[in-house]
Amino acid sequence: MGVRPTVYRKLLQRGQQTVAVSLPLHTSLAVLGIAPSALTGQTIALEDLWGSAVTQRLFEQLAQARDPAEVVRLLDSVVSNRLRDKPRGDAHARLALHVADKLRSATVKDIAIELSLSERHLRRVFQESFGVAPKTYAKLKRFGRAVRAASTRAEPSWAAIAAGAGYYDQAHLIAEFRAIAGAPPTAFLRELQVAPAIGWADGP
Repeated sequence: MGVRPTVYRKLLQRGQQTVAVSLPLHTSLAVLGIAPSALTGQTIALEDLWGSAVTQRLFEQLAQARDPAEVVRLLDSVVSNRLRDKPRGDAHARLALHVADKLRSATVKDIAIELSLSERHLRRVFQESFGVAPKTYAKLKRFGRAVRAASTRAEPSWAAIAAGAGYYDQAHLIAEFRAIAGAPPTAFLRELQVAPAIGWADGP
């Protein structure tokens, strides 16, 4: 699954189990063999990326795992091995990571001036490396900060959360929650409390 600009809900049927691995954005090419920009908004079968033999072997090992801890160890080993055997990213990926780190307190224009690069170049490199534009990335990170802050409080103060997460005001927070989660803040938080393993994963 690639980066999505909106919340993705996966509903499980009775008796089904699921396991997920969240990859740092700059490791997609090394681990999956595909650039993040090619995965944006997409769901692609693992066998189409790794081949049927490798994928089938992994699925068989997962099916034989005795408990969730063993599943985690197995997946961690698979991802670590792929990271060790392949390069994690080139100069473009490192540049995109630098931009991402600065986006909370600076605009792309400011960063471009600081690095003596064009805005167009920075935006293109960022899109290729992360699969979303800098503005979308900043919006998703802001949303994530707000969700995490609200999840730790019995009675969230949305005005305070908005200020802490980087929104202009509470109205700005509500508008972005509706756009990203398809629900106002309180309703989305209630959804997570009912089914925390379905609706939310930290990211991007």
